[in-house]
Parts: sequence; structure tokens; C-alpha cells
Amino acid sequence: MTDTTETHMTPPHGGSGYDAYKFRSPEFRAAMGALRGLRHDLISQAFAYHPLPHMRVDKGLSRRLPGRLREYAVWTPHALITAVGLIAMLIASDDFGRGAVANLFAGVLALAPILLTMVRPVLAFWLSLGAAAIASQQLNNAYDNWPWTVGSFACHLVVLTVVAIRTRPRTAAWMWLLTGAYSLIWEGGLGGPHFYRSNTMELLFVSALALLAVSVWHIRRDAQETVTAQQTVTAHERSRRTLLEERTTIARELHDVVAHHMSVVAIQAEAAPYRVENPPPELEKAFATIRENAVAALTELRRVLGVVRAEDYEAPDAPQPTLADLDGLIGNVREAGLSVDKAVTGAVRELPQGVELSAYRIVQEALSNTLRHAPGASARVEIGYVLGGLGLRIVNGPRPELSLLKPSPGAGHGITGMRERVSMLNGEMTAGVTDEGGYEVAVFLPVPLRDEGDA
Repeated sequence: MTDTTETHMTPPHGGSGYDAYKFRSPEFRAAMGALRGLRHDLISQAFAYHPLPHMRVDKGLSRRLPGRLREYAVWTPHALITAVGLIAMLIASDDFGRGAVANLFAGVLALAPILLTMVRPVLAFWLSLGAAAIASQQLNNAYDNWPWTVGSFACHLVVLTVVAIRTRPRTAAWMWLLTGAYSLIWEGGLGGPHFYRSNTMELLFVSALALLAVSVWHIRRDAQETVTAQQTVTAHERSRRTLLEERTTIARELHDVVAHHMSVVAIQAEAAPYRVENPPPELEKAFATIRENAVAALTELRRVLGVVRAEDYEAPDAPQPTLADLDGLIGNVREAGLSVDKAVTGAVRELPQGVELSAYRIVQEALSNTLRHAPGASARVEIGYVLGGLGLRIVNGPRPELSLLKPSPGAGHGITGMRERVSMLNGEMTAGVTDEGGYEVAVFLPVPLRDEGDA
């Protein structure tokens, strides 16, 4: 038992560094992970070039600015940092006890790290610490705070905040800890007569508040980005599911249409020989072959397309609707409170049942969208029989401002379903808002011309 325990707790002889590391205590691994984070955030990235990006002007109040002002508005972050740096420079150089050259030097020490945050943020932090050390040794006097002069205090606070905004919360935590360690080292080793005027706690307290606010902002922004990404994925999946559901619905309807026609073909082929007195054997054989092929095609159709039926789906008792049933549809819509006009142009003729069904469903969905999104508005249905196909136009006016009926949000499936039906028939479709504030759906469904010899 003891040997087994020692085998698990002791790294194997001659093992790799990783093997030795994984047998360390959790505390040791946590400490090593923290040190690696410090090395990556503040040492490896010390000279990394990260220019400050321009401000976006395509949202919020900035997009309302005139064109010329929008070109300058992109430099707003740079202008703000520069302005804050100039303020820190004025604070650092406002000391009547020093000469003009010393004040200018103090102002430059306060300004340079702040400006550097716009191109090399991590290096700006180290430069701020170095500038604070130079200022406390060369520019400090008996009346200044220790170890942070007024100028270095303002400079370092701005640098910590800007770098924290431009990096991440872990980097902000390391900068705060190193700032505290720097202050304690200067106080302990070089405090002397200035120790009683230490302002380390003031800097650490104010900077902690600033870094906490920045960290909360980072966390909130990351959460918003995560939620936005999830919503995008969800919307994409919902759109795909909607598309599949609509295709399934179309396949069910077409299955019923095609199955009906194939059944008619099979029955007519079986009955045709009995309509002719003494039919030749070749004719009987031809009709028998037609019937066998129709039955085989119907069987395959039911087996292949039958999988799109839901378990609770029942085949409709009545035939699938066609354009001849539009009057009944429009009558039902009028009873629901929608004023609808219908206009038919061209020579009315019988079209393939798939085209008739799709055209009916498109008009039905367009009128349903009008009822949902523009209650109280008027609508117009235009049907045009042209040489190469069928044209549909369903347009509604804007919702009346004084209407007591409120629009009800839909699931957004209607337009998707219409486009699927049009695409299935190789047609064309446009849908969009009209100049008057209403909505228009225009569809063209091509119909091949029949030859004169076709029966």
C-alpha cells in the first residue's frame, strides 16, 4: 500500500519537466500559472505595438454628424487622451518652488507615458513607473508627497486607467499589484524624512476604484458580445429550422398533388382498354405498362416523400386550393376586418396545379402578414396571366395612425416560405416597403408553354 502511494505521489525517475510539474501541489501550480500570466501580460507584451483604434461613427449620435465632422470624430479617443495628458502636464509643472526648466522636465515626464498609451500601452506603464522614480528623486522636495509627486500621481493614475481599458482585467490587476510593490520598495528603502507624507494608500485606493470600474466595463462588454454571438447563432439556427419546416410543408402539399395525379393516371390507364371495342394486344400492353409504371412511381413517391410527413399529419380530405379559391380566401380576410381589392388581367387559363397551389399560398401569406403587421390598412391583390407565366402583386397601405388595432409581431417565417415556393418553381420575387409606408410583394412564376400537339 505504501509503495503504491509513493508511486502516485513521486514523479517517475528521469521524467520530463511537465511530468514533474503535474505532481506539484495545486498551490504551486496556481502560483506558476499566475507568474506566467505576469510574464505574458507585462513582460512579453512590453514592446508590443497596439495602436489605438479609431472611434466608430456608424452608430449612436456620431452617425448624425455631417460628413466633414464625422471624419474628425474618428479621432475622438486620441484627442481625449491627449487632452488628459496635457492636464497632467500642467499639474506636474505647476510648482513655483522649482525653476522653469525643472517644471518643463516634470511636465514632459507626466505627458510622455500618457501619450505612449496610444501605441504601446504596456510599455507606457513601465515608463510611468520609471518617470515616477525620476520625479521623486530629482524633483521632490520637503513639501511634496512621497513617493508619488503630484505630477507622477496624476500621470500614473491616467496610465493605469487607459492601459486597463486597452488590455484586460488580469493585466489591470498585475499593474495595480506592481504599483503597490513599487511604492512599498521606495518607502522602505528610500523613505527617509518623507515617509510620514506617504501618499501610497491614496494612489492605491483611487486606482483600485478606477480599475474596478474598468474591469466591470470589460466584463459587461464581454458578456454582451457573448450574448450577441449566441443570439446570432440562435437566429441562424432558427432561420435554418424555419426553412426546413417550410420546405417540409411544401413537400407535403406537392406530395398530395403529385400522388393524386399519379393515381388518376393509373386508374385511367387501367380503364382505357375497356373504352375501346376489341383493342389490339399492343394497345392493351401499352396501357398495362403505363399503369404498372404509374403504380411503381406512386409507390416510390409515397416511400420517399412520405418521410416528410409528421406523425400527426393527416392528408387533407379536400383537394389542394388553387387560384379559383381566392374569392373565398379574400372573403374570409374581409370578414377579419381587412379591406381587399382583387384585379385580374390577361386570359385566365388553367395552370399546373403546383403553380396554382403556390400562388394561392403566396397570396394567403401576404394577406396574413397585412393583418398581423398593418391592421386597419387596405390591400390589393393583382393577378396577371401573361404569355410566359403568372404574375402576382400583393400590396398594402400603411397602418392608420388612429387605428385602435395594434400590430402583432410574427415569427418572421412568411417571407421565407414565399421565397421557398418561388425558388422551387424557378420564379422571381421582390418584397419591401413602398414609398407610401406600406408593403409590397411581387412574384413571377414561369409556366412553360404547351405545344399545340400536347394533350
